[in-house]
Amino acid sequence: MTAPVKKRSQDLESLIFETALKLFTEKGYFNTSVHDIQKEANVSIGSIYHYFKNKEAIARAIYNNLIIHMEMAMVEIRNTHQTTQGRGRAVINYLFDLAENAPDKMHYLLYATHKEFMPEEKSICSSPPFAIIREMINEGVEKGEIRNMDPVVASACLIGGALRIIRLDLDAFLEHPISHYLEEIWECSWASIKK
Repeated sequence: MTAPVKKRSQDLESLIFETALKLFTEKGYFNTSVHDIQKEANVSIGSIYHYFKNKEAIARAIYNNLIIHMEMAMVEIRNTHQTTQGRGRAVINYLFDLAENAPDKMHYLLYATHKEFMPEEKSICSSPPFAIIREMINEGVEKGEIRNMDPVVASACLIGGALRIIRLDLDAFLEHPISHYLEEIWECSWASIKK
């Protein structure tokens, strides 16, 4: 495939992907049809089926893509920051940044009931990025930086408040932009697990 043809192909696949993400977020997975995606993206039905077998395949591709990007971010955070405190703050900062700059993506991760259309998929809490967060917690316990806690409980303490504030932001409940709450959420999160 020549470079211009490959670029157009990638652009078309990306357009379908982004359009489906937008519609799944706005209308929900079950209220969005392949024809809705086709109409909104202004592409042919054939071009959608060229890239994706069906609507479930589109939803799965979106989910997998988001998980992969989040996993890469968690690996970078783990490799860039040496302390659990630095890593934890970076994780919350990443989540807030995603919520503020890519709300459709965060909405899809938090609100889509993935089990309904991907029944064999494990919970998002079992996904690789969240496993990395638990590993960082375990390392923090081993280094004596945080209390000896169950890693699941410690992870929930570390990011649970942040995820709740993100949901409030996505629901347009907050008075200020989400970044306004970063410091206060971080202080509470860290206080809940630090030694």
